[in-house]
Amino acid sequence: MLHQIKTAATRSQDTLLADALGAAALMITLVGALYLPGVF
Repeated sequence: MLHQIKTAATRSQDTLLADALGAAALMITLVGALYLPGVF
C-alpha cells in the first residue's frame, strides 16, 4: 500500500503542488474573512 501511495505521489507531483497552493490560498482567504469584521 505504501508503494501505491509513493507511485501516485510521484506521478501527480505537479498536481499536488497546485492543490497545496490552492488550499493555502483558501486558508488565507478564510482567515482574512474572519478578521474582516473586526477591522470595521
